[in-house]
Amino acid sequence: MNYRLSISPLFRFRFIAMAFALLASACWAADAPAPLLKSGHPVDWWFVFKLNSKAFPECGAGVVRQCTFGGTVQDYKVFGQQFAYASSENRKLQQGGGCVGETTTDPLGATFDQVYNGTYNYLIWNDQFYDDPKIKGCTKECGSPWGHSKGMLAWNADGEGLVLQVSTPSWPASGNKQSPRKTDGNTLGCVKDNDVEVSQHFFALKLTKDDLVKVLGALQNASIVTDPANAQIVKNGGPADVQKLVKSLGVKSKATTALREELSTGVELISKPSALNVPPWQMVSSFLKGVSLRAATWWANPKIDSTTASTKIACWSKTLGKPGAVEIATTGEWDGKEIGLIGGSGPNFNHA
Repeated sequence: MNYRLSISPLFRFRFIAMAFALLASACWAADAPAPLLKSGHPVDWWFVFKLNSKAFPECGAGVVRQCTFGGTVQDYKVFGQQFAYASSENRKLQQGGGCVGETTTDPLGATFDQVYNGTYNYLIWNDQFYDDPKIKGCTKECGSPWGHSKGMLAWNADGEGLVLQVSTPSWPASGNKQSPRKTDGNTLGCVKDNDVEVSQHFFALKLTKDDLVKVLGALQNASIVTDPANAQIVKNGGPADVQKLVKSLGVKSKATTALREELSTGVELISKPSALNVPPWQMVSSFLKGVSLRAATWWANPKIDSTTASTKIACWSKTLGKPGAVEIATTGEWDGKEIGLIGGSGPNFNHA
């Protein structure tokens, strides 16, 4: 199968009405962290796709690599930090410039910079911290039933802020320069694990306080890997109910039911617990009334098969509706070049 690159994260964009969007925007305080296209340029959301190193190697001509958030430039055999991005200002994917995540002029670097060099509360989770920080009960990685999930929340004293969902192992692993990593860097391209060889994705979304509470509940449901007692990855604060939810994280959930929440922006958030043994993209389709999906995912071993609306799925839950067709894309195209979307280790593979 060969599909053009499209956006299909677990967050689904559903824009309601302009009046509603303006009303929601008016509720966010100016001092709250927000998704940034570049320093000083906030948006409601952005999506970044880091292209793989075979089709789009390194960072482009004349770009000097730098480790803005700690670490040293790594001598990877192959790497790629070129990227495409879209946002609430322009929903069409466009080519970005420079090394993604390394400067305050790209969406990822600018958004992370305001937290890392700021005073906000934050929460980082990642099942692949690679022992910096160390997580009790895990050696290097945290496997099932921990959630295979990675990201960061940041919020102000009122609970307003952002969520940054990522697919990169070992990044981010520190939320502030006052609590740096002890044995590794904290900048893309500057960590020991080469997570910039294959394709990766990043998604940032603005949150109200009510949104933040919903996201924290979804993270708890999914058994995300974190440690509320470790200042390197958690700085707890803000409203009392937010602090209580943050303290409850870092434990394995016993939930068997997926959560679905609509956020103030109209974005739909879906959280799958480990004990719900169903294929995830078919689950997402069922929540969206059987809509057909094309997904780029970790299509490795065991293979994740494409299914039609009439395919009988052996591992399914009676709590879910009927899914539509789900096609697994194995290749994509960007700027006239074909890119591999199969999961694996090598320059033409995908982890997004």
